[in-house]
Amino acid sequence: MNANDTTQHFLQQAFEILGVDEDMRRMLTTPSRELRVELVIRRDDGSIGNFIGYRVQHDDSRGPFKGGLRYHPHVDIHEVRSLASLMTWKTAVVGVPFGGAKGGIQVDPREVSPRELERLTRTFVRQVHDLVGPERDIPAPDVNTNAQVMAWFFDEYTRLHGFAPGVVTGKPIGLHGSPGRSAATGRGCVFAIRETLRESGADLKDQRFVIQGFGNVGSWSARLLHARGAKILAVSGSKGGIFAGDGLDIPAVLEHYDSHGTVLGFPGAEAISNEDLLVADCDVLMPAALGSVITARNANDVKAKYVVEAANGPVTAEADEILEQRGVTIVPDIYANAGGVTVSYFEWVQNLQNFRWDETRVNEELDKIMTEAHRKIRDIKRAHDISMRKAAFVLAIREVKLATETRGIQ
Repeated sequence: MNANDTTQHFLQQAFEILGVDEDMRRMLTTPSRELRVELVIRRDDGSIGNFIGYRVQHDDSRGPFKGGLRYHPHVDIHEVRSLASLMTWKTAVVGVPFGGAKGGIQVDPREVSPRELERLTRTFVRQVHDLVGPERDIPAPDVNTNAQVMAWFFDEYTRLHGFAPGVVTGKPIGLHGSPGRSAATGRGCVFAIRETLRESGADLKDQRFVIQGFGNVGSWSARLLHARGAKILAVSGSKGGIFAGDGLDIPAVLEHYDSHGTVLGFPGAEAISNEDLLVADCDVLMPAALGSVITARNANDVKAKYVVEAANGPVTAEADEILEQRGVTIVPDIYANAGGVTVSYFEWVQNLQNFRWDETRVNEELDKIMTEAHRKIRDIKRAHDISMRKAAFVLAIREVKLATETRGIQ
């Protein structure tokens, strides 16, 4: 079962709960547009480099298409299609007026120079510029892309269409970006688990966390959780992780990571593999790296009471069923990691208004939206006696279906 099959599985469960007919199911699951482009650039050594790029625009019934642009050697149409669909439901869950899209380029950023990466980005923009824009489709950073890539994207689009900072979000602060955007996805994850714990009368500071992935989302989650008194037992990067039963000193781990480019070798901590980290004894497990890391093979060994999907699709459909039967609460990705797209929305609004919010306002507004989304999910969960994931998909489908029907079908 690939990533798109997993998404479709979760959608079909929610369709059944809502009694959605076959015609509407087809409309809600079929992408509006799928684009595959050839990207040819001149390499630094004078040779020709050829890469494949994708942009899938899934649904725009609630607003412009919105979704990240990732650079990874394993990017393919199935992954991009699934992630575009997830963006449709993610924006609907938190109630921001966007649809869903996703893009990717099949490239290993470690094997191209910064100048080649810039050429590749600008070439991609020239291939898709007629189909994106502040009121059409708004990309953002994703795996292996960052504020600099968004700056190149914005600049190339502006060369073709005139000044339009709202064409992408996640830009540098000095180039019409938003305060708080870098931390937004991790901060949203913290708000999501805080509200989920409150529902059962628990508190963040009493919980033991394990975080797989120490990129932007994982490191910010760790930093913010530690500041709120939670105990972080383990964190990991792509090469493995570190574990400390009494809890890690996260500010010191961040300094070590900045100096060495890895969490490995942190003084006073034990080495732990990513596989063992996923089944470590803890209260809250937060997969914050790539998808499909919790599967039917290891789901029965997961010891956490809560799994927060900080990454997109880290739990497969088979594992989801196993964890649900075992009573593990999954905070689903379409809610848990929606902080990034929410603050992207704030950035877009600031760009349209040519007015900047301060970081305090950004964080307060994010807190309000994540808290309200949890309330809606909780109410649906209790009304139907279903899991948090099913409730989140029911909420999302209900919103997108309403917009589709209200706008009319020709």
